[in-house]
Amino acid sequence: MKTLKKIALAALVAASLGAVSTTSFAESDPGRISYPAAQAVDMLAAKVQTAIDAVTSGSDAETVAKVIKEASDFSKEVNANDRVARAVAKATNIVKAARKDVQDGNAQQAETKLRDAHKQILDAKGLI
Repeated sequence: MKTLKKIALAALVAASLGAVSTTSFAESDPGRISYPAAQAVDMLAAKVQTAIDAVTSGSDAETVAKVIKEASDFSKEVNANDRVARAVAKATNIVKAARKDVQDGNAQQAETKLRDAHKQILDAKGLI
């Protein structure tokens, strides 16, 4: 009887661990698009390049700030290891500073920051 209880307890523990692990390894939210890390970094770099193009073309500050905001928001989609996450976070902080510069009317300084952020994002892809 003691052996049967031990076997039953072991089976119960194994079943509960299996149930917990399937919950923790579930896919992303339904309706949410998950991108591979390299593709997300490429898409982020493209959005920053779009912001650079908007600044150089002389678009109004509100439009440029909106494009930069989209780029900084998209940085949340990059789901990779810690080194890539830190590199992308640093680049995103620069993008946010560029947005502030655009809102303050310093388009040239914002363009320089965006180019620096674009380079950092492309460098982060090498860390994947």
